[in-house]
Amino acid sequence: MDSSPSASPDPRPVYLPEGDHQRVKILVAGPLGVGKTTAIRTLSQIPTLHTDEVMTDAAAGADDLSFVGLRDKTTTTVAIDFGRLTLPGDRVVLYLYGTPGQRRFLPLWEGIAFGALGALVLVDTRRLDESFEVMDLIEERGLPYAVAVNTFPDSPDYDLEIVRKKLDLAPDTPLVTCDAREMDSSLNSLIALTAHSIASAGVGAS
Repeated sequence: MDSSPSASPDPRPVYLPEGDHQRVKILVAGPLGVGKTTAIRTLSQIPTLHTDEVMTDAAAGADDLSFVGLRDKTTTTVAIDFGRLTLPGDRVVLYLYGTPGQRRFLPLWEGIAFGALGALVLVDTRRLDESFEVMDLIEERGLPYAVAVNTFPDSPDYDLEIVRKKLDLAPDTPLVTCDAREMDSSLNSLIALTAHSIASAGVGAS
């Protein structure tokens, strides 16, 4: 099976600006079909790398695709998505790693998570219960994280405090809404996570 990364074109500059940078590894996590690949493609300033495969009958049997938003899903990430983004101000460079959304990829997930400063967890209000497994994995590794509610056309428009209660989030866990297809919206989610992660790690700009 060919799982070589493919690249998507992006007209934005691929070179890092001159000067000192704080390089930060960030995970983009969440259950199957929540928009992780889309978010990284939207945010990245370099051509994104991704390892999507056509879903086989065996995979379809292992993954619950009964939800209406997943019935037409034909591919899934089997390794990583990768992108890079320099935050406004040119001081912080984010290396974005998208993780597979299925538990059977746990050994790979653990390798991807090594060295990460934090994780952006995308959730879908139609399937909030599917987010707990991912958040548990992140919490077990002591990673700070932020939660971004990715909006879909038919998703319930819950107040964020209701989402916070449903997900049993800590009071200091950032919770925002985003549209993974839109740059500004996705960027605001990353900025919230990065500020929270750096503060949690006690890392300040020098």
